[in-house]
Amino acid sequence: MRERGVDHEREEDFADFYRNARDGCLRAVLAACGDRSLAEDLTGEAFAKAYASWHKVSRHPAPRAWVVRTALNTHVSWWRRRRREVAWDETLDPAQDAVPGGALDAQVMAALRALPRRQREVVALRIFLDLDTETTARTLGIAPGTVTAHLSRATFALRESLAPNREQESV
Repeated sequence: MRERGVDHEREEDFADFYRNARDGCLRAVLAACGDRSLAEDLTGEAFAKAYASWHKVSRHPAPRAWVVRTALNTHVSWWRRRRREVAWDETLDPAQDAVPGGALDAQVMAALRALPRRQREVVALRIFLDLDTETTARTLGIAPGTVTAHLSRATFALRESLAPNREQESV
C-alpha cells in the first residue's frame, strides 16, 4: 500500500524540477533540432518519460541533460519512423517563434541549423544547459575530448557564420 504523502512529495519534487528546467531544456532541444513546434513536442514527451521514471531520473547526476538526451533520442526515433511519411514544407520558418525565457535570434537559429547534428547537440548541452564537458560526454555517449572538439568546431563555424568580417573590422 502506497502512502499518500510520498506520492504528493514526489509530484511536488517533479513539479519543481519541471518549472526550473522546462525553458532551458526547450531552448537546448530547439537549438539541436531547429523546429519550435517539434522541440516543444519532444521536450513534452521527454518530461512525460521523466515523470514516469522520476524515482530514477531524480537521482541522475544531471536530470536536465537526461531530459534533453531523451528528447533528442525521441527525435531520432520519430524521424526514422516518419521520414518517408512527412513531406517537409520549406516555407515554414520555425526560427520566427519566440522561446520562453529568451528568444533565439533567427540568424542564430539558421547558423545552428547549418551545424552537423552532433555539434548542435554539444552546443545545446554545453551552452544552453551549461553542462560541464564530462556530463555532456556521458549524456551523448562520447569521449570528453570529442565534446571539446565538437564544441570548438561549432564555435568556429558559428563565429564565421554570425560575424564573418570580424577580423577586417579590427584592422
